[in-house]
Amino acid sequence: MKILVLNAGSSSQKSCLYDLKDALPDLPPEPVWEAMVDWTHHQGFASVKVKTLHGKTLQTEIEATSRPQVITYMLETLWNGEDAVIKHPSEIDLVGHRVVHGGAIYRQSIIINAEVKAAIAQLADFAPVHNPANLEGITTAEKIFGDIPQIAVFDTAFHAHLPPAAYTYAIPTKYTNQGIRRYGFHGISHQYCRDRAAQILNHPIADLRLITCHLGNGCSLAAIRNGQSIDTTMGFTPLEGLVMGSRSGSIDAGILIHLLRQPDMDINKLDHILNSESGLLGISEISGDMRSIFQAIAEGNPQAQLAFDVYVHSLRSHIGSMLASLGGLDVLVFTAGVGENSAAVRATACEGFEFLGLKIDLEKNNQRMLDVDIAAADSSVRILVIHTQEDWEIARECWNLQ
Repeated sequence: MKILVLNAGSSSQKSCLYDLKDALPDLPPEPVWEAMVDWTHHQGFASVKVKTLHGKTLQTEIEATSRPQVITYMLETLWNGEDAVIKHPSEIDLVGHRVVHGGAIYRQSIIINAEVKAAIAQLADFAPVHNPANLEGITTAEKIFGDIPQIAVFDTAFHAHLPPAAYTYAIPTKYTNQGIRRYGFHGISHQYCRDRAAQILNHPIADLRLITCHLGNGCSLAAIRNGQSIDTTMGFTPLEGLVMGSRSGSIDAGILIHLLRQPDMDINKLDHILNSESGLLGISEISGDMRSIFQAIAEGNPQAQLAFDVYVHSLRSHIGSMLASLGGLDVLVFTAGVGENSAAVRATACEGFEFLGLKIDLEKNNQRMLDVDIAAADSSVRILVIHTQEDWEIARECWNLQ
């Protein structure tokens, strides 16, 4: 079975093709084809990079007159040219799409029909940057592949079982009735890490209390008990929670009122400040990339040091809140770009939780290995570094719905 995965973002498009046999493998297989589109390098153009399982690569730049046009070009490399991996579009059996926002309606993945597409479009009010891009991927795939099943895998679905106390904001009910509540995001990644953690530890998921730390440019935590997310840090939007690369995370709402009263401020400018000029970038005034922050710290830059300190303080604080929701902890998971690659972030984040019996093995932590336990032998909490594989998790959801 050939499963095509389309993972559309606001400024990029990741795609891959899995060729599966009679059963799902225990470990994620290598895709037979991977593609990445980036719209940010050269205004008016899109950078397209394609790689096949046989090691062949194609990298080009095309004029980006429209997103569907670029997606079509990318997908046509599946069957056109010397790097083709299939002979005809009809060889594709299923197409899986990451859809950022499923609202309170979609609590699990679903086969896409007209009603689902209409709901995704309507939920663009809650995710104006992402849901329209996800929908364009769906409609483009329909034109290319016809009536083959397409499946929406919602980033919010993993958090659909949050209890009311965790998802309700303390605002007038007339606003919560409009759908303003905590939804949570990065659910596909948190779900994958839950399953991979249980596999690594050879332990039933239902018996584990986990905190999964998705630390990339966007950051979120999930508290998982009995296999379900019972608390998470992102909320109505992906802006809430942890300090991130360029997002502020949670701040005093009174700051927003204060800023909006300034004569040179408007809603769009404030939105840009909070999402694109804050976080590590805002404090350091250097970069939202943790690697650049560490380089600046090594050069003695005090703002870079402050940015790191604020980041870790926020991370520890939110881990503490997840601990309270779980009533204890069996497994702490680090994943995504920073979580997988920064030994310093992992080590510093674990400081202060010794009272739990949590002990990190610093030598293992510094070995830069993935899908491993870096806890000390006598630690009562396991500490895992897991390479998140959202595309494979989408493919698994497709397989399970076929």
